[in-house]
Amino acid sequence: MAGLGGQPIIIIDPEKSRTTGRDAQSANIMAARTIANAVKTTLGPKGMDKMLVNAVGDITVTNDGAAILQDIDIQHPAAMMMVEISKTQEKEVGDGTTSAVVLAGELLGQAEKLIELDVHPTVIIKGFRLAAEKAQEILESNSVEITAEDTETIRKVALTALSGKGSEMALDDLADLTINAIQSIADNKEIDIQHNIQIIHQRGGSIKDTHLLKGMVIDKARAHKNMPKSIKNAKIAILDVGVEVQKTTMNAKIKISTPDELDEAYSDEYQTVKEQVDSLIASGANVVVTEKGIDDISLHYLAKNNILAIRRVKEDDLKKIVRATSASIRSNAMDVSPEDLGNAELVEERGIGNYKMIYFEGCDNPKAVTILVHSGADFITDEVDRALDDALNVVKVVLNEDKIMFGGGAPEIEVALQLKEYASSLGGREQLAVVAFADAMEGLPRSLAENSGLDPVDILVKLRAEHKNGNNTVGLNVLTGEVMDMKDTSVIEPLKVKIQSIKSATDAVAMILRVDDVFASKYTGLMDVKPEHRMDSYDGIEAPDIGDDY
Repeated sequence: MAGLGGQPIIIIDPEKSRTTGRDAQSANIMAARTIANAVKTTLGPKGMDKMLVNAVGDITVTNDGAAILQDIDIQHPAAMMMVEISKTQEKEVGDGTTSAVVLAGELLGQAEKLIELDVHPTVIIKGFRLAAEKAQEILESNSVEITAEDTETIRKVALTALSGKGSEMALDDLADLTINAIQSIADNKEIDIQHNIQIIHQRGGSIKDTHLLKGMVIDKARAHKNMPKSIKNAKIAILDVGVEVQKTTMNAKIKISTPDELDEAYSDEYQTVKEQVDSLIASGANVVVTEKGIDDISLHYLAKNNILAIRRVKEDDLKKIVRATSASIRSNAMDVSPEDLGNAELVEERGIGNYKMIYFEGCDNPKAVTILVHSGADFITDEVDRALDDALNVVKVVLNEDKIMFGGGAPEIEVALQLKEYASSLGGREQLAVVAFADAMEGLPRSLAENSGLDPVDILVKLRAEHKNGNNTVGLNVLTGEVMDMKDTSVIEPLKVKIQSIKSATDAVAMILRVDDVFASKYTGLMDVKPEHRMDSYDGIEAPDIGDDY
């Protein structure tokens, strides 16, 4: 409200809530740190799990930071920005979401101390950005290059990602499975996990029964009960149309005035579909997969010729079958030739009762594979699924970037040490922010020690001493509680995951610190297009994948 000649002028609705200045900053920092503290105890192989219970009583037990933040109901805008950190981290590198959020919380805690010392937020942000750039340089200089042939090191990267996520009883098996899956779909350095690896849950057995299937599994059944359930040495024809009389694109009427003409029309239809089926038989196909329907006449002839047909398969599944079996997709059954057929040792319908699935197994050099996860409970299977997703993504990152780091908090301690030296070369108050950034980096190994039941002060003192003596790969082995050279362990992480967590945390913290006024904005409806809205994303809702050419 402002005054003009004693007359009050209402600028902002006094009924709307508004928080300004230091109060706004403190509220935002507190909300964001609350989220960071909520996931901090999940950090590391000995981190604790969180149980999430939704409105209908379904439970999720996990220590995956991205899964926790995605499912909990968050209202505060600053806290929601922490959720965005985890989403960005997950999208870019597929792992390290908890580290990124915890680092952001530590940075905000350090920033709050500087604000209390009357250091302006813009100075803090500048110092944090200088420190983040320097930290990336330090990480780069301490990273180790590997080759795609170094499968033992890559396997350790997978083991690190899988640790502490409910899969301890089968860590080695799952790590091997991860490497095999990535090697199967890799095309030079092009690795598309989302479209080429599917993870299927199967109730029963234990996690140790989880295995890789060199082929695909789709949620479909035979098109007709008289068709064979199983085909060995399958020759697979794939159509993005149906095997039926094609409807015209225009409205048309056929005038029939005599029974003979009706018989002739039926005969023409019969002959049309018969020719399509005859063409498929002539190509040598014994399995037919279609995106559209298959009419009754075609089903009769396909079953009569001992051909297993699957109809109305989703487009995405159709693409996966094409990549798994090396088939070529055709848009006309008359065009299918022997060269278009895919191969699989076995195509089989399996299932209990009305729930059926079709397995394409034993594909030669498949570019799409399936991981079958076994467990006695859905929430365990879900957690193994998330662990496998993390492992697949970090292996992909390592193969693309070729650089790794030894973990256990060693990178963070080395960055903190060198940042403090770097700060002394700076003038002005930014120096304070760089030192604060270094202290925040130590928050990660401190949390690792706390979550392992160790004394964080003792651990940090030992780590600092080792790194000051030039032992820059010494970290905390949380499994033994020892401070040791992490080269002698299997704790290895991709460099890109470390760098991305620093970038994500710094960007989010800078945005939160710049806010000094929070008030209710007017509602403009669903057409409120913001700068961050893109063609492929609107308020976190991803646009559907329209696919690519085969």
